[in-house]
Amino acid sequence: MTLNILFLTVNINKRKITGEEALRKEMAKKAFNDTKAINIHRL
Repeated sequence: MTLNILFLTVNINKRKITGEEALRKEMAKKAFNDTKAINIHRL
């Protein structure tokens, strides 16, 4: 029983981290695309 609770807690923590990472990657990708668009407009 304790093992199951521990396993669930670890899974929830992992999911939270991956959610934050996904958001960070999405923001980085958006910033990169915005920069690329600005560079294209300069040409």
